[in-house]
Amino acid sequence: MSQTSLVPESKLPALGTTIFTQMSALAQQHNAINLSQGFPDFDGPTYLKSRLAHHVSEGANQYAPMTGVAPLREAIAAKTAALYGHLPDSNSDVTVTAGATEALYAAITALVRPGDEVICFDPSYDSYAPAVTLAGGVMKRIALQPPAFRVDWQAFAAQLSSRTRLVILNTPHNPSATVWQKSDIDALWQAVRAQEIYVLSDEVYEHICFADAGHASVLAHAELRERAIAVSSFGKTFHMTGWKVGYCVAPAALTSEVRKVHQYLTFSVNTPAQLALADMLNAEPEHYQTLPTFYRARRDRFVQALANSRFEILPCEGTYFLLADYSAISDLDDVAFCQWLTKEAGVAAIPLSVFCADPFPHKLIRLCFAKQEATLDAAAERLCQL
Repeated sequence: MSQTSLVPESKLPALGTTIFTQMSALAQQHNAINLSQGFPDFDGPTYLKSRLAHHVSEGANQYAPMTGVAPLREAIAAKTAALYGHLPDSNSDVTVTAGATEALYAAITALVRPGDEVICFDPSYDSYAPAVTLAGGVMKRIALQPPAFRVDWQAFAAQLSSRTRLVILNTPHNPSATVWQKSDIDALWQAVRAQEIYVLSDEVYEHICFADAGHASVLAHAELRERAIAVSSFGKTFHMTGWKVGYCVAPAALTSEVRKVHQYLTFSVNTPAQLALADMLNAEPEHYQTLPTFYRARRDRFVQALANSRFEILPCEGTYFLLADYSAISDLDDVAFCQWLTKEAGVAAIPLSVFCADPFPHKLIRLCFAKQEATLDAAAERLCQL
């Protein structure tokens, strides 16, 4: 038998290392301030950490139930009711997952069949397309145009076909920092109501929304939520991205299918973290209630610090990202500019074109402001020198 190493045919031949990993590595190499990857450089709540230590010391270190520990599922259901006027059944409608990314993957795998069409809105988060491809689906993308990044509902309706199976939305939207309005949720329902089309709503930044009307969740729409899966992230909410705990809320019939994938993907999520999160939700709900104020202050500080720069800062309605137009600084494309910015200016950012399948000719970069004030001030000082 030949000893030649076998090289499998790739199911995802076009994919390599994510831009987030690349830019974080480049930032480390050049000792740059890392505003690229979306994670805080400050720690989460003291109470939450203490409850994790408590549950570890009390011996809650074995497998959790596949669906999630009951206290956490019950706390999620209560939070959903308080925020969106819908009380899901904690036993049949709520599933705790290994981060929001697992919930997204499980939902896509559960719903998308070979040949099904999946509509998403570009720029779009990079985990959607690979999951659709692995499920045998076909991505149909609708390009959103800066600076408003609003959905053209006529263009959306024109994309629908008899093969449309799933629509993926994301609000507050990464990377554009825009938010959907209630009218958008209504328009989506009117467009899909006559067909068997499901909705996957990526709402990981639900508590980092600065719009006066608040976050528009599919869970607040009585009809649409009957065919929707809403995905949330405790990592984003509690500044603990390394915990990788998320969840999804969906009607029992959809949840049943998602759990079939989840059961053989991760089975369950670490037990003491789940119990600590349940305690946190029950004891300190003011944390997520005041999160918009917390991040608005950082956004405003960073925007003010960049006021004398040559960047044009686009409005930020949600998430912990700012978009900056660098047209006045460079003619480089956005990927090359981000590499130059990291090496020469000492600040790492993310180019927006990597979130799009089609060419994205705009000179926009994404900056993360989920950072300590000193980090933001230091980054702004460097950026203002350009």
